[in-house]
Amino acid sequence: MSRRSSTHSLTDSFGDLDYSLEAEPSHASLYSHSYSIDLVAIPLTSMDGLPKTSFDDHAPLMNVHAHSPSTRLGLAALFAKIFRKNITLSEIPQHNTPLQHGDEEQASTRSRDVYPGMNTAKYPSNAISNSKYNAASFIPIVLYEQFKFFFNLYFLVVALSQAIPQLRIGYLSSYIVPLAFVLSVTMFKEALDDIRRRRRDSEQNNEMYEMLEGSLVPARSLVVGDVVKLPKGRRVPADMVLLQSSEATGEAFVKTDQLDGETDWKLRVAPAATQGAVAAQLQQVAVVASAPSKEIDAFLGTLTFQGHTLALSVDQTLWANTVLASGTAVGIVVYTGADTRQVMNTTQAGAKTGLLEEEINRLSKILCAVVLVLSVVLVACEGFQKLWYLDIMRFLILFSTIIPVSLRVNLDLGKTVYAYQIERDSNIPDTIVRTSTIPEDLGRIEYLLSDKTGTLTQNDMEMKKLHLGTVSYAGESFDMVDEYVRGGGAPKSRRDMGARVRDLVTALALCHNVTPTVEDGTVTYQAASPDEVAIVTFTERMGLALYRRDRHSMTLIHEATHRPEGFEILQTFPFTSDTKRMGIVVRNERDELWFLQKGADTVMAGIVQKNDWLEEETGNMAREGLRTLVVARKRLTENLYREFADKYYTASLAMAGRDQQMQTVVARYLETDLELLGLTGVEDKLQKDVKLSIELLRNAGAKIWMLTGDKVETAKCVAISAKLISRGQIVHTITRMVRPDSALGALDYLRANPSACLVIDGESLAVYLRYFPTEFFAVVVSLPVVVACRCTPQQKADVALLIRAATNKRVCCIGDGGNDVSMIRSADVGVGIVGKEGKQASLAADFSITQFCHLTQLTLWHGRNSYKRSAKVAQFVIHRGLLISICQAVYSVSSHFEPLALYKGWLMVGYSTVYTMMPVFSMVLDTDVSEGLVTVYPELYKELTEGKSLSYKTFFVWVLVSVYQGAVIQGLAQVFCGFDEKVFTRMVAVSFSALILNELIMVGIEINTWRKAMVISEVVTFALYFFSIPFLTEYFDLEYVQSVSFIWQTLVIIAISLFPVWAAKAIRRKLRPPNYAKVQQD
Repeated sequence: MSRRSSTHSLTDSFGDLDYSLEAEPSHASLYSHSYSIDLVAIPLTSMDGLPKTSFDDHAPLMNVHAHSPSTRLGLAALFAKIFRKNITLSEIPQHNTPLQHGDEEQASTRSRDVYPGMNTAKYPSNAISNSKYNAASFIPIVLYEQFKFFFNLYFLVVALSQAIPQLRIGYLSSYIVPLAFVLSVTMFKEALDDIRRRRRDSEQNNEMYEMLEGSLVPARSLVVGDVVKLPKGRRVPADMVLLQSSEATGEAFVKTDQLDGETDWKLRVAPAATQGAVAAQLQQVAVVASAPSKEIDAFLGTLTFQGHTLALSVDQTLWANTVLASGTAVGIVVYTGADTRQVMNTTQAGAKTGLLEEEINRLSKILCAVVLVLSVVLVACEGFQKLWYLDIMRFLILFSTIIPVSLRVNLDLGKTVYAYQIERDSNIPDTIVRTSTIPEDLGRIEYLLSDKTGTLTQNDMEMKKLHLGTVSYAGESFDMVDEYVRGGGAPKSRRDMGARVRDLVTALALCHNVTPTVEDGTVTYQAASPDEVAIVTFTERMGLALYRRDRHSMTLIHEATHRPEGFEILQTFPFTSDTKRMGIVVRNERDELWFLQKGADTVMAGIVQKNDWLEEETGNMAREGLRTLVVARKRLTENLYREFADKYYTASLAMAGRDQQMQTVVARYLETDLELLGLTGVEDKLQKDVKLSIELLRNAGAKIWMLTGDKVETAKCVAISAKLISRGQIVHTITRMVRPDSALGALDYLRANPSACLVIDGESLAVYLRYFPTEFFAVVVSLPVVVACRCTPQQKADVALLIRAATNKRVCCIGDGGNDVSMIRSADVGVGIVGKEGKQASLAADFSITQFCHLTQLTLWHGRNSYKRSAKVAQFVIHRGLLISICQAVYSVSSHFEPLALYKGWLMVGYSTVYTMMPVFSMVLDTDVSEGLVTVYPELYKELTEGKSLSYKTFFVWVLVSVYQGAVIQGLAQVFCGFDEKVFTRMVAVSFSALILNELIMVGIEINTWRKAMVISEVVTFALYFFSIPFLTEYFDLEYVQSVSFIWQTLVIIAISLFPVWAAKAIRRKLRPPNYAKVQQD
């Protein structure tokens, strides 16, 4: 029997709290595993006599778990105020948010009656519109977004000031053209992006759909109450309630990856009453639907048809933007447009600002102050005369180049280059940059917060151990289990070991949500969790295979005899992050009723019969790194089940508190005094190169936190095996702390041992987060490793926010599941792994990767390059602006403090664009070390986190260099040529030429690794300037430019300007070489 498997899952093991409270799996979400089987060899005759269900088919298929994220804002909302620039309200769960106004607002916040032909004027249109602008709003909005930045507004004011004759200096184009260039680049980019959005919207809005009566209607024209036919593979155009399916059972599968990021299929089931109705009768359907909500996995409603009222849950829904994966379906539209789940969950992520930009903004404020002070000083030196305030404003305009208008354009274009290089790096294939504004922050990471399952581990499960209390089976001893299941060794009594093993394996083969689907002779397993597929695959290997399953029945094949055994499914209770267990009620061929349940030991311990081994053995398995599930069962009488079914059905019709009422009924009638069958241990293998990656990141100075919902013992074992906890490292454990009075005392050991590792459970962490967040993080942020277990998604997000608040350092969060989304969005840098839990984390992240080990390449190499390059480009752009301003200041002083322009018109425009832009921008390709050295010497990363590449020290060094070079260039030009009006054009020619050549050579001095593009930019820029000189007759004395005097004067000025700078750099590199130079010498 050949086997192949594909793993698509959101949820982790039933013993793991790593389930998302934001996007829990739907009731029959699917995880796939497949195998080939010879269908002819299996006799199916005995299947015809399977017992039929006697239970009311109107009951919901599964327990509706509308467990939404808590409306309590908690710590995340509190710290959202602290980090307003990075955290948006879209990250805080909101419920039933009204999106319309007036009647539409009221309609969107209350339940609605839906029926064909109803009046839909109060409901929103179904037309999709993701565009940000229209023809009238494009220019105003774009201009507002640009001029809300101080720099752009400053230059706009400067440009407009030239319309005032008293303030006019030089040509208006000198100030308009640079600003216009910046705005044009931005507007072109915004327009192109919006046109693409409109085209995508148009394609979806004009997609045609068949109505029940046969007419075709575009998606944008669908309204509430329309009954629509859907073929296989078609996108669902609006939120609908499923009425019919082409399958006789009413089942239909949908793909929801475009809605919630989950790659597994979801099972949907049409109500039994409408499933068998003819088309004309469906026009009599009436639905009561709850108010529109963001909750993808929750829906409350009722359906009335031919006098019968049925409960509706999420099992009967088809959400907009999902895709019908099997058969055909008929549904009635209940929500359109802004009321659909897809639109309500589509929020723009908050714009993130990189640390480098914040540092540049602070430096730019210093430049603004310098401009103002310099202007006032020059006016003061002349004496505050009658119109002194006009002279100050004229000087402010003259020195406006100190504030570099092109800085943002250079940095934004650089970020585009970095994103391009990251996405095309063959060492990290399929990496996606979703937030291109913060690549430099990849080089500043000091805290790494990681999920465990699917991030550090593969989420590829394999059954490793069975424990039955007195005996355990693992490895080769599984052969004994196989013999017991296949019938070897007949039991001497009901409770001998063979019978106990068969009972446990049978329970494992039945208690799950796995659905086998057959396509082209291949049976594919679909399930909500890889644990379930691992368990079902194990029972198949032991000789008891799942062959067929639908809503009401399940068939197992006893492979030793090829005899099928049928079971009637009466109820299924899916796993949720709240209950941490799942159960099923079945009737076997002997007409016995059994309630089977499996779940986390923490909840199952109070449900099963008293025993003396469960707690000890779960701890032992956890220490081996295994994920445990407790398996139990209970025999039900007909009367007990009938009473339960009545109460459960009544609870399922409740429109308020339905989940709680249904769970209360289950706990009262079923979850008492269960027979403990055994304990399973499933192994989750480590990701590729996790150990090496963690070691590199730790050597790079990153403090690593592992935040997981798994048990303390399991998490600790994985941390040790992944080398997160190093050999010989002290481990301090804080668990089961419920009283705050002892919390601070537990931290004393960590204060005395700052190199220790902290292992803490979610219960204890909650105490610290509630009562002592400041004291707790003041201690733990200095620890090299922290392992937090039994964490909820909200706790993960709170930890990220609190570390940011306590340290003001860059925090990176990485995860692979929907339960990691809150944490990822709370980080400075969010990294999502495309894994077996789907794409939800990847879609929410700033950077998407496929393996944890790719994080080292992303940070150590691309993070380093992005930060170092942007820092250098920023400094050069500032240097370029300062240099020409110093020349202007020297000329103004020499002109008796008159606010006269030194360079006018094209010279000003050309200097900031074609004459210097390409060489400076080419530095985004520079590298200071080779790619291999960053992993050989990860310690190089530590100096990046200190921010030395762009600091107040480096800034003032560049200011001094600019002042020196500007004074030399302009001072010597005036000495050589004079500066009276007759020789003004000669002096400008020498001064400006030296200015351009100085900048070109300075770029060459600062480049570490020359590349072809850099050489080309230098040569082309020089050629552009050289060949443009004949056209500069308005500014230059061309006869003097052709003389020998011009040449030697320019060369002398350049030599005096550059030699001290080059010599100082060479001496410093010799006496105190930087670390990257040291490793290159080695």
